[in-house]
Amino acid sequence: MCQHHPSCPSAEAADREAAKVVLRNDVTGYALLCNRVIHFDDTGELLPDGQIIVPHRPTQAAAA
Repeated sequence: MCQHHPSCPSAEAADREAAKVVLRNDVTGYALLCNRVIHFDDTGELLPDGQIIVPHRPTQAAAA
């Protein structure tokens, strides 16, 4: 599937966000990654199997 060298991480991998962007829409705030993950600007994700990953952006309270 992935034609990049080295290959992009799979959608199941912990580092799936490191996959290359193949399509980006800045107006609606999402990017389609090479591993078929849809990554949203709020750090939420939609995996190819339909699983939803809730946004995990650090909050100000967590940073303090």
